[in-house]
Amino acid sequence: MIDIGTGDGRFVYQCARSNPNKFFIGIDPNTRPLEKVSEKIHRSPKNGGLPNVLFLQAAIEDLPTELDGVADEVHIHFPWGSLLRIVFNGEQNGLLNVRRICSPGAIMEVLIGFDPERDRTEIHRLGLSADLTDSEIRARYRAAGFEIIERGVLQQSEWPKFQTSWAKRLRGNQARNLIYVIALAAG
Repeated sequence: MIDIGTGDGRFVYQCARSNPNKFFIGIDPNTRPLEKVSEKIHRSPKNGGLPNVLFLQAAIEDLPTELDGVADEVHIHFPWGSLLRIVFNGEQNGLLNVRRICSPGAIMEVLIGFDPERDRTEIHRLGLSADLTDSEIRARYRAAGFEIIERGVLQQSEWPKFQTSWAKRLRGNQARNLIYVIALAAG
């Protein structure tokens, strides 16, 4: 499982603890938030160490070729900056990079926390296209090798199941929508 835009790595760490027979990779261009969890995974297992976790510094635009075809699952939770623009607008080049690391039939889950009023400046800066139709988004994802199987908005009551630091921070904002996309990598 690969988590792109992993932030502080909490989601990856918790998944790895719950699934010791599966390997997890967290990727983020900013390593600073990953310092604590990176130290923690290298401890002995009795002190919280996990041999089934790896954290990498990389941007979506420059994912390592060593990851080509290895992911059975890709998670992109609460992206920001260029990663948000890519998944929100369905930008081909970025999605092709994600598709490149997926095995055929891999599942990609995207969760976007979106408040149209509070995030207005960032929406404008990134050129997010809120007026794209469902069929346009599906076509853009399909052109990059993903078939969207589900897309919608989750209710605030469903947020607690997402164990990320950003989910906890954003949860209290009633105006914030949680948009999700579930897609399969073409075989």
